[in-house]
Amino acid sequence: MKRIFSLFTLILLSSTAIWAQTKVSGKVLDQKKQPIPGVNVFIKDTYDGVSTDVDGNYSFAAADTGDVILVFSFIGFDKIEKKVHLGSKDFSFSPTMKEALNELKVVTISAGTIEASDEKKTTVLKPLDIVTTAGAQGDIVGALKTLPGAQQIGESEGLFVRGGEGSETKTIIDGMVVNKPFFSSAPDIASRGRFSPFLFKGTVFSTGGYSAQYGQGMSSVLALETQDLPDRTSSTLAISSVGLGGGYNKLWKEKNASAGFDLNYANLLPYFKTVKQTPEYTRAPQFSGGSVNFRKKTSSSGMLKFYAYVNLSDLGIKTLSIDSTNGFKNLFELNNSDVYTNLTYKERLGEKLLLNIGASYSTNVDNIKTWTDSIRSQSDMTQGRIVLSRGIGKLSIIRIGGEYQYTFDEFKLDGAKNGYNYHIKNAIYDNYSAEFVEADIYITPKLVWRAGARGEYTTLEKEYVISPRTSVALKLGDKSQISLAYGQFYQKPDRDYMFYPQVPGYNKATHYIANIQRVDDLHTLRAEVYYKKYDNLTNALDSTNNGFGYAQGLDIFWRDKKTIEGVDYWISYTYLETKRKYQAYPKEVTPPFAAKHTASLVFKKFFEKLNLSTGFTYTYASGRPYYNPNNPEFMSDKTIDYHALGINGAYLRQIKNCFAVLAFSVTNVIGNDQIFGYRYSYDGKQSAAVTPPAKRFFFVGVFLSFGQNRSKEVIDNNN
Repeated sequence: MKRIFSLFTLILLSSTAIWAQTKVSGKVLDQKKQPIPGVNVFIKDTYDGVSTDVDGNYSFAAADTGDVILVFSFIGFDKIEKKVHLGSKDFSFSPTMKEALNELKVVTISAGTIEASDEKKTTVLKPLDIVTTAGAQGDIVGALKTLPGAQQIGESEGLFVRGGEGSETKTIIDGMVVNKPFFSSAPDIASRGRFSPFLFKGTVFSTGGYSAQYGQGMSSVLALETQDLPDRTSSTLAISSVGLGGGYNKLWKEKNASAGFDLNYANLLPYFKTVKQTPEYTRAPQFSGGSVNFRKKTSSSGMLKFYAYVNLSDLGIKTLSIDSTNGFKNLFELNNSDVYTNLTYKERLGEKLLLNIGASYSTNVDNIKTWTDSIRSQSDMTQGRIVLSRGIGKLSIIRIGGEYQYTFDEFKLDGAKNGYNYHIKNAIYDNYSAEFVEADIYITPKLVWRAGARGEYTTLEKEYVISPRTSVALKLGDKSQISLAYGQFYQKPDRDYMFYPQVPGYNKATHYIANIQRVDDLHTLRAEVYYKKYDNLTNALDSTNNGFGYAQGLDIFWRDKKTIEGVDYWISYTYLETKRKYQAYPKEVTPPFAAKHTASLVFKKFFEKLNLSTGFTYTYASGRPYYNPNNPEFMSDKTIDYHALGINGAYLRQIKNCFAVLAFSVTNVIGNDQIFGYRYSYDGKQSAAVTPPAKRFFFVGVFLSFGQNRSKEVIDNNN
């Protein structure tokens, strides 16, 4: 009897529930009043719901009554959560869904900026792109030279952009300036950058018109963002024709923290014995160093990062003296030590507010010896930075921040000549401070306006300047947009001028940029025109700022990962017209680091079945001006055109938990003559061409990664 009663009660309750259900119905439309099929419509925290039909209609029975949350969800559209009251009567609701404001739909500022990060759909160069670009030798700047706007300078380190010197481009890591981003080098021999591409998850290469967050770069900013937590614990080992290295990164079991280190050593003596070099090395270049890192996730949105490295290098070289008639050779010996530390912290303070703070310290010491002189040059920088970002609505944002830099530079010279000993010592200190405000205002999802200003003060020049910057971008479709940018950029004079009795004031550049681009997952097309006006350039003759100049031109970039199966290639072209009157120039001329035409073709092919990656890079630059004292027309002679063809290849193999790569590369395969300029004797009767130390550079290496498989990354990067 009890069982029968219980069954009767259950049937009664079930019947009551069925009769108590409320019919919920309606029609879902988009902003163009078109029906959206397949939308998931349901009562939150229940199983009651249905999907819309081909006409956007939906209808279902809801068991719950009272106040409930009605949810509408569909990929590509913003989710709708509507609080409604369900009673005994049927309920009808027909919403309009808005397209989600994803990265392909929303306009972004692109004038003067080439951005590459894992998060952006406008990615141009990922870390794997950099190390697989033939001719780049795994160097970040080497790969960036294949992009439009960059010059092919082989006799000096630095990133020369749109008529600017290498010192006019600043390198930023996690918002902090890197004082010495390149290894110290011998005269007329360029050095490479200090950082591995795999240290970074994002790269922003700004060829002009960059954000008010950064300063002290008249031409360009290279902003790098370091990796967050690794996916797993791993270790690496590298053995190559120039040295060896290895590292270890440990991920905590809770996956909220990691720590690691890297060690490396390179000695070019064995290589130089195999491949003859033009200069006579008394001490073959040696490089050693190490780095440590720590990452800690402090909350769901907070991250603490610490990174530090130390680099040591040593070399000695003899070069034939142009002024000598008996084969006398000049001596140059260099011993360098460099330390860089970077500590940053970011945290979301509430739903709309983001805090970024950072501090860094670096010191660089060069000890140089010649036959007669001993030189010690030291450069230290301590800096701090804070930025508060506040979201406004769904897209707009305002950033307010400031930074402080304390720099110490010292120069010591001890020498002897004609029986006379001389000693020179000079030291300078500078306190630099800056504050900025900047807002990205989305008038519509397809129209954004960025407006900002940066104020800067330095105690050495005792000068305060304000630089306004603004840009606007308009989306023409899901894949295309146009952008305009304007900005003023100030920079302290080069370090050598800081030791003058009368320190020159700020140099200044004003940028005007117009850009159009079309980007999808497999193609990138960019075209940009620009005009750059230089004012207050340093005059070395009287230590004033009455120099001036301009730069104007066109940049074009095309990348295609679809047309040819398994092939990724890009083409870049730069047209540059620039002139300056500065330093000791008697008139306005094109400087020796500017070529009128520059072009690159980068080609990569991945054979998935063979696990083989191959590629080549061809680079061209028209002849650059150089000074010939025998020609009365100042800086009117030009070098021969620059041609370079580099090839590379890599065989990839996964052996249990070890990912192995056997790699090789060769620069200037054809062996073209490459002349970067000429040096003349004091009387102008003798000259010598400035050329690379050798026509080609060969590299072979084996790289092992334990606990990490990059096979999928390689495949994805080539598809």
